[in-house]
Amino acid sequence: MSHLKLSISKEDYLKAIAEAESEEGTVIAATIARWLGVTPPAVALALRRLRRDKLVEIDRKGGISLTQSGREISDKLRFRHHLVERMLLEILGMEWYKVHDEAERLEHSISEDVERKLVEKLGPDGPCPHGNQINKSAAERRKLGLQQLWEATPRIPLQVDSMYERDRKLLEYFDRLGIRPGVALEVRSRNYDDTLTLCLKSRSIHLGEAAARRVWVSKGSE
Repeated sequence: MSHLKLSISKEDYLKAIAEAESEEGTVIAATIARWLGVTPPAVALALRRLRRDKLVEIDRKGGISLTQSGREISDKLRFRHHLVERMLLEILGMEWYKVHDEAERLEHSISEDVERKLVEKLGPDGPCPHGNQINKSAAERRKLGLQQLWEATPRIPLQVDSMYERDRKLLEYFDRLGIRPGVALEVRSRNYDDTLTLCLKSRSIHLGEAAARRVWVSKGSE
């Protein structure tokens, strides 16, 4: 399938399907519309074209999955996105909460030569600035002992492992609170108004359920 010249739009759809699958599990057309912020008719048209090119399959219940060729393309794009994010942070010193949006624009322009140089400089592995590893699903995170911050038991030391990276305003909010990968924190209480009271560097902060479900944590040191 390497001979197939894809538009940026098609690449974005393939990557979004892979990312949504990793984050949420089952993917349907409505998932993609929400993930990319596009209309249902636009998704329907894109899916018809991707099926024509044998890049996706859709079952009788509307479940969308990538074919082997589609996954190869999405994996390549996700890897380049990952490298660009690391380059922006580790080499250029850009703020960690800004790099996702920049990488979304630059990932399509990375050549094989630039990709190879970035791998030589940064290495092929390692988490992105948001703590995410490529192709690590929610199920795989749980197997490693990770859980969403919202699910954490109070009064147990925790460490932020990773977080959802597609919401720039949410990332800026986390940054203002001091919540970022590697930070130690603890849930002090689960409150009646669907918020958590957290202890972070001797400070008490409050975080709502929607935001707390976007953060993955592991057990910290006692």
